[in-house]
Amino acid sequence: MSNELLYHFFDDDDFLLISDKIKEMEKITAGEIRVAIKENKTFANRNKSLKELAEQEFYKLGMNDTRDKTGILLYILLEQRKFYILADEGIHKKVEQKIWDNIASEMQNDFKLGHYSEGVVNTIEKVGQILGEHFPVKIDDTNELSNKVVL
Repeated sequence: MSNELLYHFFDDDDFLLISDKIKEMEKITAGEIRVAIKENKTFANRNKSLKELAEQEFYKLGMNDTRDKTGILLYILLEQRKFYILADEGIHKKVEQKIWDNIASEMQNDFKLGHYSEGVVNTIEKVGQILGEHFPVKIDDTNELSNKVVL
C-alpha cells in the first residue's frame, strides 16, 4: 500500500513529534494514548462507520487489555478528513464521549487550516490533560502500549 496521501499531510518528523507528545502526556496520566492514521477505508471496510473502524483498530492494537481499561485511541481517516476518539470503559465511566467528540471537532478546524501535525499534537495534549485529571499517573505505572503512530 502506498502512503502517498499520508506523506502529503505528514512527514517522519511529524510522526516523531506525535510520539514524543504521547510520551510526554503519559508522564501525567495512567491512561494509554495511541494514534492511528489511515489513508482511506479498505474495500472490505467500505460500509463501516468511523466509530466501527476505530473500534476495530482499538481491539487490533490490544488497547482493551490495559490494566485499568484506560486506553484511548485517536483514529484518523485522512481521505475523508474524519476523526474519532475512542476511550476504553474505564475512561468512559468518568468522561463522556461528548468531550472527545468536541476535541475531535477542534482538530477538524486545525486540519481545515492545514495544520495537520499541530492538530494531532494539540489533540494529544488536550486528551492527556483530561486523562491526567481523572487518571493521574500511579507509582507503579508502566507504559503498556507503544507510543508509535500506527499507519
